[in-house]
Amino acid sequence: MPYPSQVNRNDIIAQALLLIEADGADNLSLGKLAETLGVKAPSLYRHVANKAALLQAVNQHTSLQLIDTLQTAAAQTSGTPAQQLAALLHAYRRFAHEHPHSYLLAFTNNDEALRPDADVMEQMVLPIQALMTAVSGPNHSLAALRGAMALVHGFVLLELHGQLRRGGELAVDFDTAVQAYLRGWEAIP
Repeated sequence: MPYPSQVNRNDIIAQALLLIEADGADNLSLGKLAETLGVKAPSLYRHVANKAALLQAVNQHTSLQLIDTLQTAAAQTSGTPAQQLAALLHAYRRFAHEHPHSYLLAFTNNDEALRPDADVMEQMVLPIQALMTAVSGPNHSLAALRGAMALVHGFVLLELHGQLRRGGELAVDFDTAVQAYLRGWEAIP
């Protein structure tokens, strides 16, 4: 069994994420986490104060991963601002599908103590807002940004909860919705 000092905060968060993705956040316990790390549960308290602090750290990590995903998509995409924005929204959707339980934990909870830092959340939307400004103009960029976030987040939530059941190809439908949304903003003078 490893010494508690051989387990660090990053290892704890990484293992918690694996357990959350495998079994859901509701099934995560510090005892189970400690067991998978090969330490006793009290040794985790050297790194996280309690389960709420662990979940907040997991949510922060998830948010930073999503930011990295969006920044990578932005760096790899060329074309018009609308094409770049569509690529970012598709990257956002892919991330949510690749990390469904941690995505839901980070972006659907109502507990202020579990939410990622506001500065991190602002970092997440800045690349999207910059492109939305180019598409919609500066006077409408905040409304356009909020609509884009609602579109991608809402679509993802419906998908993850199995609510879109009427057939068809959801990836195609998502792209159609994104393209129509962006064309609508481009048409506003």
